[in-house]
Amino acid sequence: MRTLLATVILAVSMSSLAMTETVELKPLQLPKPQVTAGKPLMQVLKDRKSTRSFRNEKIPVQTLSNLLWAAFGVNRPDSGKRTAPSAVNWQEIDIYVATADGLYLFDGQFHKLLPVLNEDIRALTGTQPYVKDVPLNLVYVADFSKFKKVASEDKVFYSAADTGFISENVYLFCASEGLATVVRGSIDRSALARVMKLRPDQKIILAQSVGYPKN
Repeated sequence: MRTLLATVILAVSMSSLAMTETVELKPLQLPKPQVTAGKPLMQVLKDRKSTRSFRNEKIPVQTLSNLLWAAFGVNRPDSGKRTAPSAVNWQEIDIYVATADGLYLFDGQFHKLLPVLNEDIRALTGTQPYVKDVPLNLVYVADFSKFKKVASEDKVFYSAADTGFISENVYLFCASEGLATVVRGSIDRSALARVMKLRPDQKIILAQSVGYPKN
């Protein structure tokens, strides 16, 4: 009887695991960003800071939509230009969004999240212990293939500068919305790039954690 019961429990457990593994990560159309919200700029600059202590409370989809638009969304639809500058308007920085549900790629032109990996890789986005529990980790990846006739050292310079503009937009948004954030450079880039299945000409620049402050 015990053997039969153990077999049934194992079968149910394996069935549940199989169902979990086959859940498809689907594209997520983000709601229209709320561009009239937020605090005055000078107050936001006053409140801007890095925080390394987060609650694990999930960020609402509307807030995520607003955050990604502020980071690197399209603010001039006629030209496709964005909220952060990039050299020669190459727009070489891609924002990957790591959540408990999986890994997405932010499509700024259509303001949606494209599925990349159906697994939680938050722990791999940095060496700090808190990154595995933060509800949102942004990974900034430079696509060097978008550069035209640019020396290797200049590709690094431009992508680093452009990532700085984007990450500061995230800082300002978080200060406006009462969110906590910190930009991070301590990453095992080789390991993370393998998991993300990046091409050789895609380079991880920085990561940024976002969530609600613990205190």
